[in-house]
Amino acid sequence: MESAQNLPPKSIIECLLFVSDVPLNPQRLAHLTGLLEEEVKRILMELTQEYERDGRSFKIAEIADGFLMCTRHEFAPWIKLLYASRNRAKLSKASLEVLAILAYRQPITRAEIEAIRGVDCSGVLHTILERRLIKISGRKKVLGRPLLYRTTDEFLIYFGLKDLSELPRVEELRL
Repeated sequence: MESAQNLPPKSIIECLLFVSDVPLNPQRLAHLTGLLEEEVKRILMELTQEYERDGRSFKIAEIADGFLMCTRHEFAPWIKLLYASRNRAKLSKASLEVLAILAYRQPITRAEIEAIRGVDCSGVLHTILERRLIKISGRKKVLGRPLLYRTTDEFLIYFGLKDLSELPRVEELRL
């Protein structure tokens, strides 16, 4: 059996990306491998280019300030067939509305969300908090000190975003 010291660093990083279900940033990969962060970044760039050039079914995507190995969109029909019976719970229209408001106006209070939507959203907030798509980020410095909510890295991962700057501009959403 080959010892860990004899394994190529590129293969080690590729393996870590393959088994991880969360994005790994270069600092974390450097810590895990004992490599310098600059070397990790170089390897990540090489792997990304190799996967793209070779037309592999996987790609290395930069998501939520880290890197994650994921399948290319072209292979979605086959993946859907494989996992048809294991669909993850879809978000309700109300959840999507609250998440959209949160993504564009964060940090924001429940009352501010309700003022925009015109209906109670406590149940929706509870649901998306449980799914870790949002988190409590503090309290607003006003009378009553209401909780402030913001999106999480899970939100970015769920929607396949690198960061919030990848959200469409509000003007683009208007019909």
